[in-house]
Amino acid sequence: MALRAPYRILLNLLMDSLLAGASVPLALLLAAPGTWPEDWPWWLGALPGAALALLAAGLPLRLSQQYLRFAGLPDLLAIGGAALGAAVLFSAGLHLVHAWFSPNPAFPVIHALVLAALLGALRVLGRLRHARRGPEAEVPQQPVLLVGAGDGADLFIRALSGERSPGYRVLGILSLRSRQAGRRIHGHPILGTADDCGPVLEKLRAEGRLPALIVVATPHVQGLALERLLDAADRHGIPVRRLPRITTLDPPRRRATDRLEDEDKPRLELRPVVIEELLDRPQVPLDREGMARLIQGRRVLVTGAGGTIGGELARQVAALGPAQLSLLDHGEYALYEIDLELRERHGDVPRRAVLADVRDEARIRQLFAELRPELVFHAAALKHVPMVENDPLEGLQTNAAGTRIVADAAASVGCLAMVFISTDKAVNPTSVMGASKRLAEMYCQSLDRVARHSGSGMRCVTVRFGNVLGSTGSVVPLFRRQLERGGPLTVTHPDMRRYFMTVREAVGLVLQASVVGTTDPADQPPELADGGIFVLDMGNPVKIVDLARRMIRLAGLRPDEDVEIRFTGLRPGEKLFEELFHGQEPPNPTKFEGLLVATPRTADAALVGRAIDEMAAACRGGNPRAALAQLSRLVPEFDHNADAVVGKAAP
Repeated sequence: MALRAPYRILLNLLMDSLLAGASVPLALLLAAPGTWPEDWPWWLGALPGAALALLAAGLPLRLSQQYLRFAGLPDLLAIGGAALGAAVLFSAGLHLVHAWFSPNPAFPVIHALVLAALLGALRVLGRLRHARRGPEAEVPQQPVLLVGAGDGADLFIRALSGERSPGYRVLGILSLRSRQAGRRIHGHPILGTADDCGPVLEKLRAEGRLPALIVVATPHVQGLALERLLDAADRHGIPVRRLPRITTLDPPRRRATDRLEDEDKPRLELRPVVIEELLDRPQVPLDREGMARLIQGRRVLVTGAGGTIGGELARQVAALGPAQLSLLDHGEYALYEIDLELRERHGDVPRRAVLADVRDEARIRQLFAELRPELVFHAAALKHVPMVENDPLEGLQTNAAGTRIVADAAASVGCLAMVFISTDKAVNPTSVMGASKRLAEMYCQSLDRVARHSGSGMRCVTVRFGNVLGSTGSVVPLFRRQLERGGPLTVTHPDMRRYFMTVREAVGLVLQASVVGTTDPADQPPELADGGIFVLDMGNPVKIVDLARRMIRLAGLRPDEDVEIRFTGLRPGEKLFEELFHGQEPPNPTKFEGLLVATPRTADAALVGRAIDEMAAACRGGNPRAALAQLSRLVPEFDHNADAVVGKAAP
């Protein structure tokens, strides 16, 4: 088997040599028609010289090692260089031996062109021979309509041509620019723009050529444009798929010593469009250098490291080179998973995984005294609204008392900053979870005000944002599980709206807020001096029922026909509309895109601390009435929707 590659090289060398010999008489006829050397038998002896000239010129360009089946533009350029070099060497050799040559002084140029044409024709025939070779088995080809007339479409079509039994057949292409309409790519017509998808599909249906699939071959179709495309496809019952990564489509450059077998080649597989692509959130530029300055060489601790936000914080912090990264969580398996992942991806970062509960004050203080973190990211919380409504004392102890314990422990060891992850449910809360997070916000705000006014002490940076797609408590994983079972998809209310962003984007902005909150006060938004809170710009809220319909369509199914959407009613503590700001804290922009700042009501740190202690004591004593009464006194805007009444919050 190993001898096949040298055998192929020798075969290429032989064919190129024969073509080099044939190029000489052809060039003579073209250079001086009707003129032929009288001593032509001697001339036949000179033909091997043409082959040797090509060998010498082609050796540095690895001409004989070219894989004919994959010959492309770089190979053709090498052919041109080798042909020119061979023609020059051959003519120089004739001059040295004073042999006859064509009276036409342009003979070397004509010789080079003829030789290049012959060598190029051999490689083109090699590609055509493979392209026209019949399939090994009859595989039905799906007709597809490509969206995007750029490199993606080019690579997709070329990848199909390289398959022995392609599963797709391109009907046409939709471009993103109108000026491309009417042109062709590899013989396939550009039928219009992506905005013309509906009329194009209608025309194809009338002609009986409706595609079985629409393939998006460009990453630039996102958000509203992608949704319009899905709508047009949905009217005809056509699924939409994405092109795989470009690196999986680009035909590989192989050396002649490599063996390529058709059965070893991965088949071209398309991927489904994911729900994140419909958010249409532009990439926000972040101060990566500032993040590196903040994290690099410092001891960092992340609470709730096994959760969605805490885990992503741990990943991004580890990539910035901390002196030590401590991962704290009370869930053994979740902590094991993130610790294992970081060991594999960032094994050079000193790391410690700690099993602990943020409500255990003695344990937390002992750990902080031992680890002495310089930065703390506090993501540990109970976030599921209905579950906290069922067990409110647990939510109060974790979200409010636990935050105070972590903040006090961090301040006691001289921590530079603690970053507290809050939620949009803390604004005008109607649930115990939201109110407990608002109380935690108040305590962190009050500590931060003291530190800023005194000019010393730990900074408390509070960051508030809404839902992240794909988190463990998010509706997206729930819809995916329900879709796998065939439905129905359950939505609490047809008017329910929520803010969404991707977890990576949210955590990137959290780190950006951390940089801003710990810089020189002169460079900070003035609102921070009064206990300001960073709020992530979440864009526009999304109706949950629309999200459900999109996910059904992305699965290639039809809402309300193939999969039912069932409304179950609001659950205790839920609101129809979440808010990022209440009326008394208008948002103000910062110099960083995607990052806003607000100044909600603050209180005295000692007063809030004592009240949290009293509330925690009531929780430990199993007295929910006293604990909730204390919560209502501390958070007067708390309007508990314990009975799941519709309309508790205005849009």
